[in-house]
Amino acid sequence: MSAGPEKIIRDDIRALSAYHVQPAQGMVKLDAMENPYRLPEPLRREIGEVVANAEINRYPDPTAPALMRRLREVMGIGPEYGVLLGNGSDEIIHIIVQCVARPGAVVLAPRPAFFMFSQYAQFAGLPYVGVLLNPDFTLDAGAFLRAIAERRPAVVFIDYPNNPSGTLFSDQGIARIIAAAPGLVVIDEAYNPFARKTFMMRLAEFPNLVVMRTLSKLGLAGIRLGYAVGRPEWIREFNKVRPPYNVNVLTLLVAERVLAHYDVLDAQARSINAERERLDGELRKLPGVTVFPSDANFILVRVPDARRVFEGMRRRGVLIKNLHTGVPLLDHCVRLTIGTPEENRRCLAAFAEALAEG
Repeated sequence: MSAGPEKIIRDDIRALSAYHVQPAQGMVKLDAMENPYRLPEPLRREIGEVVANAEINRYPDPTAPALMRRLREVMGIGPEYGVLLGNGSDEIIHIIVQCVARPGAVVLAPRPAFFMFSQYAQFAGLPYVGVLLNPDFTLDAGAFLRAIAERRPAVVFIDYPNNPSGTLFSDQGIARIIAAAPGLVVIDEAYNPFARKTFMMRLAEFPNLVVMRTLSKLGLAGIRLGYAVGRPEWIREFNKVRPPYNVNVLTLLVAERVLAHYDVLDAQARSINAERERLDGELRKLPGVTVFPSDANFILVRVPDARRVFEGMRRRGVLIKNLHTGVPLLDHCVRLTIGTPEENRRCLAAFAEALAEG
């Protein structure tokens, strides 16, 4: 008789839980840091024409020349740098970790940070070191530098701004970390459209720096496209691990067309920022809550009872993220994605009512 998964699958993998997506049908969905705005009708028609003429019977061109030209133009990526495309930035993290996964290699990041940093390190069998942030979610640069000196990480990941707090870490602190790191440093700029600060312009300064971004937060979460920018010698090695044809034809075509209208996405991001500031101000008027400053498209809030607030809001048709899961610094924290003005009105009302239930 053949063995079952309990004999074949690694014990640490069997002990994990699969990523769970909360059912959101019929609800105000404010749990996943998505852009709440659809594209304008003329642009949707333009995309429809492009998709209708796509050669889906052929494999995509992995060099994606049209999209690469558009990305470089819109994002200000110089010709001296390489660009790696991924099926979302998640795949790029996976590729990078696989590339450095030699015996003794260590992955290091702030704690808390984007949870996929630790997940992919575990999948690759690498030790993961999380350096605890300060209680206000600012970067403890001294502790980080000590961890680098002690553990000599092969790769350091830093969210800029941080996920899940929305904190934009000190430029000077990050620069010290990049300079001290013995290996690669990846700055994850997923929320760059809202923070409007970047390390992209410092690639020439630091030979061990790679900047990673995604189009998901801009409003294209459904097509799953991420990219990394760095010196050609890094991107050349990453490409050896990238699966053939990892980004599909429809994603390449749609991304190129939408980026040709980047002003639409930029206007939406500015609207989200304005709504974030408004919602932040209203939340701070409520008793018993701590609102953490954010430079992303979400707000982190500490409440007296995160589970009660989460369930109370869900009963009222608003889905948010409960982060009270045992992660240090996130005790009784919930995360509210910024929606449309009407969605934010409903979110605030549901939040206040759920909070008052206690």
